[in-house]
Amino acid sequence: MDEAQFDALYSSSARRLIGVIYALTGDLGEAQDVVNEAFLRAWDRRTALADVQHPEAWVRTVAWRLAVSRWRRTRNAVAAWRRLGPPNPVPEPGLDHLVLAGALARLKPTHRRVLVLHYLCDLSVEAIAAQTGLPVGTVKVQLHRGRAALAERLSEPDLQGELHA
Repeated sequence: MDEAQFDALYSSSARRLIGVIYALTGDLGEAQDVVNEAFLRAWDRRTALADVQHPEAWVRTVAWRLAVSRWRRTRNAVAAWRRLGPPNPVPEPGLDHLVLAGALARLKPTHRRVLVLHYLCDLSVEAIAAQTGLPVGTVKVQLHRGRAALAERLSEPDLQGELHA
């Protein structure tokens, strides 16, 4: 199936399929989502779809299976919530966390990345090097420079005022 044939399939059947899935699920947004996802999957398989006798039926089946899968996932989440109760609420970040996040955001991305991986993810220099593809020596240099830059950002007068407010 070439692009023009796929476009013709989409143009002639997308609205109808959304209507069918909407009728089956009762949720228009969900119907639009799963039909769009089904067409994305059909696009990836359009050469194989050329051999399918009824491509619209194939897309409809995929959309229906996606809708059922989402429904099951939601049903299981609700069952888990009933069984285990709601998840623990995430506490509001304190001022020190906000100041640190603000200071990290003002660092070079390379420095921020190695600092976060080292201090927040508790990765060793070697593990950071393996994950990022950087030489160990480069990671060490970036950690050193990143710590210096972070200390400088945290000692800036505007941040000190926020910390003691």
